[in-house]
Amino acid sequence: MQVLYTASATASGDGRSGHVRSSDGVLDHSLAVPKELGGPGGERTNPEQLFAAGYAACFHSALKTVARTQKIILNDTAITVDVGIGPNGDGGYGLTATIEAELPGLDETTALALLNQAHQVCPYSNATRGNVEVTINLA
Repeated sequence: MQVLYTASATASGDGRSGHVRSSDGVLDHSLAVPKELGGPGGERTNPEQLFAAGYAACFHSALKTVARTQKIILNDTAITVDVGIGPNGDGGYGLTATIEAELPGLDETTALALLNQAHQVCPYSNATRGNVEVTINLA
């Protein structure tokens, strides 16, 4: 694969209760373990939120690209990704992802076809395929 762009970020401190910063400083966040995982929660982010945000943006971009190639105009669309974490049964942890798509003005058949095609194009979908249970829903 020819790499077109490389993002770099560093985690420091106490892992999930530490800090993350991108090499250019644009992303710069303190982290906290969510209350659901035994942490304090609060106004700090966590790795699952960061993953959900990245996946949502990437999937939305893939959706727009697929639609554009088919000359389908998308207006007021939104993609929400929920990322779950829990024990995987093998002593570690695993993730789940649910993609919720808002595609107003499209019939269900067209919308589902676009979502399935976007799922084949999106780098996050390709990275998670076979590793993370991903569910796609049309709102």
